[in-house]
Amino acid sequence: MVGLDPRNLPATEAEIDFSDIEEKYQLTFNESFDNVIVIDNLPVVDEKKAEKLERLIHKLLKDVGEIKEDGLFMPMQENADSGETMTQGFAFVEFDTTQQAARALENLQNKKLDKNHILMAYKFTDVERYATMSDEYREPYIAPYEDREHLRSWLFEPKCRDQFAALCGEEVSINLNNQNGKPEEMCSRPGWTENFLQWSPKGTYLTTYHLQGVALWGGESWKKIMRLLHPNVKFVEYSPNESYLVSYSTTPINLDTVLKISPSENPFGPEDEGNTTAVWDVKTGALLRTFGAPLAINDTRPANIRFKWSPDDAYLARCVPGRALEVYQASTMLKLDKKSIEVKSIVDFEWSPGTGKPGRAQSANKTPSYSLVYWTPEVDNLPARVTLMCIPSKEIIRTKNLFNLTDCKFFWQDKGDYLCVHVSRPTADKLNTVSSLELFRIREKSVPVDTIEVNERVTEFAWEPKASQPRFAIISNPEPADEQLNANGMILNPPRPNVSFYEAERRTKSNMARLANAKVGNFRCVKTLEKAKANSLFWSPKGRHIVLATLKTTSAWDLEFWDLNFPTSDDENAPTEMEELSHQSHYGVTSACWDPTGRYFVSYASFWRHPNENGYAIWDVNGHCHTKQLLEGFKQFAWRPRPASVLSDEKRKAIAKNVGKYSAAFEEEDRIFENAASSAVIQKHRRLMEEWTTWRERAVQVYEDERQVLGKGPPPATTVNTDEEEIIEEWVEELVEETEEVVE
Repeated sequence: MVGLDPRNLPATEAEIDFSDIEEKYQLTFNESFDNVIVIDNLPVVDEKKAEKLERLIHKLLKDVGEIKEDGLFMPMQENADSGETMTQGFAFVEFDTTQQAARALENLQNKKLDKNHILMAYKFTDVERYATMSDEYREPYIAPYEDREHLRSWLFEPKCRDQFAALCGEEVSINLNNQNGKPEEMCSRPGWTENFLQWSPKGTYLTTYHLQGVALWGGESWKKIMRLLHPNVKFVEYSPNESYLVSYSTTPINLDTVLKISPSENPFGPEDEGNTTAVWDVKTGALLRTFGAPLAINDTRPANIRFKWSPDDAYLARCVPGRALEVYQASTMLKLDKKSIEVKSIVDFEWSPGTGKPGRAQSANKTPSYSLVYWTPEVDNLPARVTLMCIPSKEIIRTKNLFNLTDCKFFWQDKGDYLCVHVSRPTADKLNTVSSLELFRIREKSVPVDTIEVNERVTEFAWEPKASQPRFAIISNPEPADEQLNANGMILNPPRPNVSFYEAERRTKSNMARLANAKVGNFRCVKTLEKAKANSLFWSPKGRHIVLATLKTTSAWDLEFWDLNFPTSDDENAPTEMEELSHQSHYGVTSACWDPTGRYFVSYASFWRHPNENGYAIWDVNGHCHTKQLLEGFKQFAWRPRPASVLSDEKRKAIAKNVGKYSAAFEEEDRIFENAASSAVIQKHRRLMEEWTTWRERAVQVYEDERQVLGKGPPPATTVNTDEEEIIEEWVEELVEETEEVVE
């Protein structure tokens, strides 16, 4: 009641101004019906059976979320023929949140009650929208056709040099890695991304992050190929063959927000409201489907579970913690067999990178078949279990019971021939954890499992890629985890763990019987480095070489370059051994990675972790520094991936056999390039000298002309006395050795 004078009150209540009170105590009303769904094709029953039908609906929705009090309503109507009050075959259900409503739609769609009743579920807002839809047809907007550049033209680079993206400050640059000298910059743009950079798995697209969504770039001129509108995207995941892309956001989709950004490009509809995950077709940029975040049991908070792709883009799947495994066909975005795979207490899963049914060779299976592994913890006196399942048949191939465990992690070999299940168990005093490695031999009959008891806490595990004989490395620490981090996530007191290398023993006639009865399987530890400083393992993508790195610490920055097949002699058939090639250091190193060819290794110190001496260093496989760049505000380094080689095994063997001939030709090209570079420098120096001589002669001529104009005659001749010589002696002191001796 602004300016109310008690001595001069208004005649009526309508004349009183309550605007200040209304503003102070204003109430907000939720007028949205996004949390209401309509269930159709329910059985039509009388009043006596209506209560039983309601209990059935509650049972179907018990795992989805809480239905509001009096949130279930089934309209009823008197039957004109019988005079009985009957339900009408549909019901309205109101949930607490829109996420629960979206989950209910997904679970009830095409749910079969009996042969005559297959349920259909809709959003209440969709029913209202279709009921009020205009009869006038509006032609959809079709973007004009634009001819695209060759997206893989970078593979035709004459010298086959690899590219990398660098984010320094607010500027992004695309560079070529030269064999000698500083990298060559191809393209540079300020403000190209608002967060970080990401390459697609085969290097076709460069992904940049923005508040409105993500953008895909490529081609010779680095034009924008498409923009995917999804506000507040945090990260994206490509399918292995780059056919699809999944974008994740922590903010639910809001149509009003999207329409403010770009009404003409809005890909979302009312059915997408409240969802957080979107699946896109990379070739067309079309939105295929959106998903809400899966909910944990008895919890309304979204679980941080992401979609995972099968190796050839055929399926994508996600885990609903504690309830089910959901497998979707990528071509239709519908559930496999239109229903979830119910797995009580499921925690996590992983696809195999290889195809073929477990228990047999890959070539023996003609129809496409995929395998995945998941685990469930100990519940209700039942042991924990690791299960190997075949998709799409959903056949369980192998199970393994585990006891007294706290966590499981899966590590597939790159070919899918082996699976390592890292099992963590508490010690007797509960102060530490110890690890065991369960090794599944996928291609062998009945999928046998070998167990390696490490009896230490394993912190890193990595299979060797493209290995002819299976081999892996681990980092283990016998001490409890007591790492302390600073504000930027850097480790203050790095531990001194052990690094061990394991390899599969070759099966020969002499050791077949022993290996068949061995309790720890056919993997044996061949070398252990005790009290090493490394906390990360980086195998070369071609195998054989590995780098043991100490990352994200404030006191150690070691890089150890190892060759695990170091030849002992010039004979090709001679035995090999593990040899440390070089031990280097890179101050403040926070991240590292190999280039796609396995020829170069890069380590870099990111501004996101610490502000001092940021930049990157490129090393060769022997640990020799190729180049080192100190760049203020440097944030990220990312090699551009390469697609898989199209050469057959026969051609690869032929190239390996004639590598000497090819290397001689390449070395000759390198010499020509170096000579050309040296010739260019010499020519430049000669040109500068000629320019200097010409300028000096012209300056001398001008000087002499000015003296003649002033009547001073020619300048005096300059003579040099060659008889007198000055000798300068320079004394250099060098400390060879210093010995300190205490005399009593």
